[in-house]
Amino acid sequence: MTCNTLYSDGTGISGHSPTPRRESIESLAKHIRLLVLDVDGVMTDGGLYYDANGLVMKRFHVLDGIGIRLAKTAGIEVAVLSGMDVPCVVRRLEVLGVTEYHGGADNKCTILDGMRKRMSLEWQEIAYLGDDWVDLAPMSRVGLPAAVANAMPDVKKLAKFVTQKEGGCGAVREFVDLLLTCQGKREALLEHWMRLE
Repeated sequence: MTCNTLYSDGTGISGHSPTPRRESIESLAKHIRLLVLDVDGVMTDGGLYYDANGLVMKRFHVLDGIGIRLAKTAGIEVAVLSGMDVPCVVRRLEVLGVTEYHGGADNKCTILDGMRKRMSLEWQEIAYLGDDWVDLAPMSRVGLPAAVANAMPDVKKLAKFVTQKEGGCGAVREFVDLLLTCQGKREALLEHWMRLE
């Protein structure tokens, strides 16, 4: 994946220089210090599974888990905002080492703004990956709003990057790979993993 051929409107260079209104994905991604993720439809396929006791279960993709770990290793903090708050999400994030989790988040913008101030971040240093209308408000504020392939049309329209993979099927990993590539960190991480014994 290359970054310098991608613009925020999804077009490539094709021998032409970008207009002033088109920012390259690389210029947006290289400043990202915080990646914010929605859960349902982004980290999962959006399906809700109920056991006999009425407890909610969700399916997570291992590629996304590795992507989150890679982001953290590369110095990109990861936060998760979800409208629901269920034990299986808490457990999954514990395994991944994600401590910035806000479940039952009715107003994601207020939470995100508080997080931003606490971390001393500018809005342009934040990326957000979403899929539905609940993600529109925070996406409209961050430097790099992104959507999964099967996101709602309004979300895709607002996004400056849309993954090829659907939510719950490696979309998070795809977006992390983009960030790492644009920040020049992917190859060093890959070489490190190739040397693991």
